[in-house]
Amino acid sequence: MKNIIALIAVILTLVACGGGGQQSVDDLIADGNLEQIRAKRSEVKAQQDELQAQLNMIDEAIRELDKSENLALVTTATINDTLFRHFIEVQGNVTTKQNVIIYPEYQGTLIRVLVKEGDAVRKGQLLAQIDDGGLGSQLGQLQVQEELARTTYERQKRLWDQQIGSEIQYLQAKTNYEAAKNAVDQLESQLGKTQITAPFSGTIDDVITDQGTVVSPGQALFRIVNLDDMYIEAEVPERYLKTVTPGKDVAINLPILGETISSQVRQTGNYIKPSNRSFSIEVDVPNNTGNIKPNLTARLRINDYTNPKALLIPLSVISENALGEQYVYVVMNDTTNNGAGVMAKRKIITTGLTQGDYTEVTSGISTGESIIVEGARTVKDGQNVQILNQ
Repeated sequence: MKNIIALIAVILTLVACGGGGQQSVDDLIADGNLEQIRAKRSEVKAQQDELQAQLNMIDEAIRELDKSENLALVTTATINDTLFRHFIEVQGNVTTKQNVIIYPEYQGTLIRVLVKEGDAVRKGQLLAQIDDGGLGSQLGQLQVQEELARTTYERQKRLWDQQIGSEIQYLQAKTNYEAAKNAVDQLESQLGKTQITAPFSGTIDDVITDQGTVVSPGQALFRIVNLDDMYIEAEVPERYLKTVTPGKDVAINLPILGETISSQVRQTGNYIKPSNRSFSIEVDVPNNTGNIKPNLTARLRINDYTNPKALLIPLSVISENALGEQYVYVVMNDTTNNGAGVMAKRKIITTGLTQGDYTEVTSGISTGESIIVEGARTVKDGQNVQILNQ
């Protein structure tokens, strides 16, 4: 410091003595002597260069002696355990397994249609009737024959039990009865196909065929839908096979309805589709209002990973070296200058999943350390820093 003061004094002396006993610049200009003016300019320029060189020396000395000149200005954030929930987003469609078209199993005229569109029906309820073409009368005759065959068989059996009559008579009566019974059962089954019933409880969404039409197997009659057991079917990339499992929480967004519903994954597929390397999932959809319809588009936000004690840092503070390693800077006490101040210390880290602007650090830093946030891209390893938010 004494050397700096002495150097400044010398400069001031030179400046003070520069004009002593010499003609002033104003006088030279007033005389108009070009040669003297040029000579004076050269003299002043030399003095300027000498002073500039000395000022540079002084600035360099100040920078070396005043440590505050080398401090990088930074802000820091302390790393603490926090809850981290990672989500993936996929798109799916609302569907239901109880959305079917009803077809007839018998050919004939549709003589009665007992429901209309929008009707609520219960399982087994009669929806329509097809003309049986005389099957009912045939069934009546067969039932009379069955009753006679049954009576004959029972009497013959009682006689045979008393060792009366021949065995062949008993066997013939038994065979006749069983044949008659089978004939009745078959005709009842055929006649049952003339009645169209609801396979499950739901709502008649569409009456496709009108009363009076001649129908045959394969011709659509009704569409019945049950909106109580709704679910969303979506495809998830195969890399999430281990993390997207039944029971994981899902936020369902239905853009058309402007609703967001909480649910869970109820089922995951066991097959990876080779075309897009994905597997299917099913997510329950509560339909309390009845507004949710099949084929609605839904956006799923699936919570595939949760860590209650995660270390999260902003993505903006992470840098990468030539080896592809990621690193951040933390602040620590400077042990090189008698323990004065703090400095930046580079630490190699390993990162996990990212959500938004933050990523999880799995190794490299620990709870309680302070990382450099603002200034993280400009500091160097071992550089002294000044913490602005301390």
